[in-house]
Amino acid sequence: APRERQRFGRRFLTDPARLFQHNAWDNVEWSEEQEASARSKVQENSSQLLPQDKQEEYEVNAKRYWDDFYKIHENGFFKDRHWLFTEFPELAPNRNPCQNGDSVHEFSNKEESSSEELGSCANGHCSLENRAENELNLVKSTPKICTEDLATEKYSELNERDGDYPGSSASYRILEVGCGAGNTVFPILQTNNDPGLFVYCCDFSTTAVELVQNNAEYDSSRCFAFVHDLCNDQSPFPMPDKSLDVVILIFVLSAILPEKMQGIVNRLSRLLKPGGMILLRDYGRYDLAQLRFKKGQCLSDNFYVRGDGTRVYFFTQDELDELFTRAGLEKLQNLVDRRLQVNRGKQMTMYRVWIQCKYLKPAAPQ
Repeated sequence: APRERQRFGRRFLTDPARLFQHNAWDNVEWSEEQEASARSKVQENSSQLLPQDKQEEYEVNAKRYWDDFYKIHENGFFKDRHWLFTEFPELAPNRNPCQNGDSVHEFSNKEESSSEELGSCANGHCSLENRAENELNLVKSTPKICTEDLATEKYSELNERDGDYPGSSASYRILEVGCGAGNTVFPILQTNNDPGLFVYCCDFSTTAVELVQNNAEYDSSRCFAFVHDLCNDQSPFPMPDKSLDVVILIFVLSAILPEKMQGIVNRLSRLLKPGGMILLRDYGRYDLAQLRFKKGQCLSDNFYVRGDGTRVYFFTQDELDELFTRAGLEKLQNLVDRRLQVNRGKQMTMYRVWIQCKYLKPAAPQ
């Protein structure tokens, strides 16, 4: 039970020798002192904001920074997210109904401690040790071409045909926004053998989409990968409104300029069928990644730029609830997952904070 795990975590915190015999605990309670210390660190690292011209530069060149990221790390940076099916059973073959739970199931520490949620990386730079380990996950690929201009032209042609678009014959459609190298998409395709399933995936980075398309497991009869700029209202989706059962946002919304988030959630909401839902997991306020930023890396309140030029925001539950409810969605789940991770080799403890949400598009009134 969550309460038992909390007591378990606190007991080991008082015994360092026993603490470093284990890897992680979930649902760890924070003391008032720890909360105050985190708040103080954030106040310190956000006391000096980047000049406005530099902030505009990061916004204008956002695509280039993410392209560079994937050119450097390819598809060996993130680990496949097989934990998704525990947290989001809507993605599993039996399509279990969403449960309005108050706690998060325990994750595989190997997956959760990946570079994506910090691991041994800080401010966008990954250690040689971690990069060497990640290189083991590279897959064979064959060259393909993907540009946003070609994709836009293709969507226009498809929309001219009545009801003819990628996945139009599917009975269950999933869209992952910010797919990266496919670490969510491919576990879904491997695990869910439903013949009616079709998975869309998009990313801001052309390089990331090419990595997905070049993956040996990419199956165009079950999946469609495309380049998409969420911040551009004119950037087309390949599917019509009210056609999706699930939209997945995993550590994606946090990379977007805060003032653009509401418009993006509104657009994604329109893609959902009545009864469809958005599934989100993202960075929470006072996560270790936020506390590690230095002065001069803050763009605005709780919004930072990493050393590689990519950006990240740290949410509260209320902020996400407002984004989704203003888009007309109903809350099924909105919870904080506070975890303690341990690097036994370096004798280090890391406190992680993530938020997990499920929001439903209500059925149309009779």
